[in-house]
Amino acid sequence: MYRIRQGKPFEYGYNPITTIDDKEKNTMMDFGILRIGKGQTEVDSEKKERAFLLVQGEITFEWEGKRETIKRNSCFDEAPWVLHVPQGVEVKITGVGEDSEICVTKTINDTVFESKLYTDKECASEERGKGTMKETSTRIVRTVFDYSNAKYSNLVLGEVIDFPGKWSSYPPHHHPQPEIYFYKFYPENGYGFCQLGEDVVQVKNNDTVKIVDDLSHPQTTAPGYAMYYLWVIRHIDGNPYITPIFEPEHLWVTDKDAKIWPDK
Repeated sequence: MYRIRQGKPFEYGYNPITTIDDKEKNTMMDFGILRIGKGQTEVDSEKKERAFLLVQGEITFEWEGKRETIKRNSCFDEAPWVLHVPQGVEVKITGVGEDSEICVTKTINDTVFESKLYTDKECASEERGKGTMKETSTRIVRTVFDYSNAKYSNLVLGEVIDFPGKWSSYPPHHHPQPEIYFYKFYPENGYGFCQLGEDVVQVKNNDTVKIVDDLSHPQTTAPGYAMYYLWVIRHIDGNPYITPIFEPEHLWVTDKDAKIWPDK
């Protein structure tokens, strides 16, 4: 299946969602949610490239003799903090707040690079789509790292915030590199839709979608509900993700002078 329905709160500890060894719809990534309570500690020193993105809460990261306590009240209103480390680096995570969630992504990468803690101030954020399409696809796109600033990585990582009733990942686009979307809604009982080629799946709070097979994947959220999704792309060896391939028949809508009904 492309969509993985959570349906209930995550357990404390690491909750695996996808693995590098998935037999169907393989994304070449381990992905899961680490839920951690106050005073709880998790240690990870796996032989994989890893990115730890704080979704919400307050935690302390410790790695390579460094220590940083970070806090995020809302993934909708605040940019992320992300710790990005190469294979083998030990990362210790301790819960400071009562309840915290971290998105954890892992993949194979033999390159040894310098670990980096991306702060919320370093995250590139833009209001994409603004001024076009009668504002029906205006959304906030945050990019933590990609091929332009982390060529050594096998990952691209960021977030999207959809305003209620609006579209994102639009015009429809696709790319051969596999991708994962992980969703949150505000309020939490909200829902949206993810198109995958000719098919459409409903998405709810804490759902995950695996985007493979070079499928186009525009998104929309129901009126009244803001939709957040983390997106992480896995580069293909010899073919890194740089820009998406847009469906040409729909590109006209991005023109600021496009006549869109009821304009005549």
